[in-house]
Amino acid sequence: MADSHSQADIRGIDIDKLAKGFADMEIKLKRFVTNSTTSAREIRWYQKTSGFITGTTTTGITASPIANVAFGAKPSIAEQSWTRNTSYVRKYFIESPIITNEDIKDSDIDILAGNLRDLVRAVEHQVDARIFSVLANGTKGTGYGNVNTNATNAPWDTASFTGVDIIEDLMEAKMNLAVDGYESNGAILLVNAQDHKQILTWLISNKGSSIPAFSSQKIETGVVMELLGLQVVVDENVEASAALVFVPQRAVTWKSFTPITSVAINDEGIGTKIRVWEEGEAILTDPNAVNVITNTRI
Repeated sequence: MADSHSQADIRGIDIDKLAKGFADMEIKLKRFVTNSTTSAREIRWYQKTSGFITGTTTTGITASPIANVAFGAKPSIAEQSWTRNTSYVRKYFIESPIITNEDIKDSDIDILAGNLRDLVRAVEHQVDARIFSVLANGTKGTGYGNVNTNATNAPWDTASFTGVDIIEDLMEAKMNLAVDGYESNGAILLVNAQDHKQILTWLISNKGSSIPAFSSQKIETGVVMELLGLQVVVDENVEASAALVFVPQRAVTWKSFTPITSVAINDEGIGTKIRVWEEGEAILTDPNAVNVITNTRI
């Protein structure tokens, strides 16, 4: 809980509420994952091993043991299985130096509010980076784990777009999600700023004339953030040569142990420091709800 006495010395600013307000100002990956709480730092959770249950035959039939079963035959035996996992809460923690009373009183800029905003952004950025790392089931530069992947037909920044087919690349990613039983319409296409630029340049400058009314209509309305039923989100956590397509609120769960919190610590007669922290962990509950598109850049 924030210290009420310290807050009283910051010209009426409610530090804790202001921190939450800043945290909500920008798009965060946390918005696209399931958010729940945990009361313990050790989290036991279960990951479903397969999508559709196909069944196993007890009659020697090699076709699907569920469909077109012979009258009088015994049913096939099938069950879902889960893998038990354990994750541990991580703490994200930062504070400002002491900001003197004199600086607080006569500075042209609001030093406390400015520091608070950037400290909150620093914590949220690290939480975003963790969610991305778990979402891709790997970390930058280390490859990807057991999530779906597909390579581009050609890197999206290839000169003159020779061989580039972003539509096919995205449709293959959507197909991989659908094959595993996930609805791909409404999924998130997560790209960095450079790949976002390449997508729009390819669509508007290179393909505008071959996609009826696309170029003129999109430039008029400014709505270029949805493509093939995918919501395009730009995030610099995405590494230089990859893009992600994932099902929001399905692929990852953020387990919050302590929500974003801040306090103002007052040193009487000297000044005030701001401390911000958050505790939690991201869990990849549905790896098949994620598809990484590799080779997006030369």
